[in-house]
Amino acid sequence: MKALIVIDYTVDFVVGKLPCGQPAIDIEQRISELTQQFADEGEVVVMAVDLHDEEDAYHPEHRLFPPHNLRGTAGRELYGKLKGTFEGLQNNPAVYWMDKTRYSAFAGTDLELKLRERGIAELHLVGVCTDICVLHTAVDAYNKGFQIVVHKDAVASFNEQGHDWALQHFKGVLGASVVGE
Repeated sequence: MKALIVIDYTVDFVVGKLPCGQPAIDIEQRISELTQQFADEGEVVVMAVDLHDEEDAYHPEHRLFPPHNLRGTAGRELYGKLKGTFEGLQNNPAVYWMDKTRYSAFAGTDLELKLRERGIAELHLVGVCTDICVLHTAVDAYNKGFQIVVHKDAVASFNEQGHDWALQHFKGVLGASVVGE
């Protein structure tokens, strides 16, 4: 069994407060297509979405990045076509939203438990930022023994060098398959 993990493809990370900009806009169609494809095939789809509280001075990102993906704001909504795709899948029990408060979708969440319960061994990763949240999720997935597939045509970053480095790291260090090249 496999699952698609859609990481942080929100308004704030595409065009909002901490934007990847055009590289993230360019993957909009592909992320939406993959989400629909996995759902149509009966596979698990997880929207792993960053969540922050504006006044949380103890969160490590507080000093690193401007406030983003704040609870209750429009910046936390899924971006573009993905929002409509997700809304159309609301009644599908294999498609769900998961809040995360760290780079990795595994840190402080029940993601591993949900995946293991469903017998999932292979994770397909898409979203932003390639060299931050996608990378940290991939590292944790590797350390937990999951097979990893990264869709190159469905990941983006605001840092082109970091994006390219992460794609090489997925293959060379984590043994991931990088598809969509």
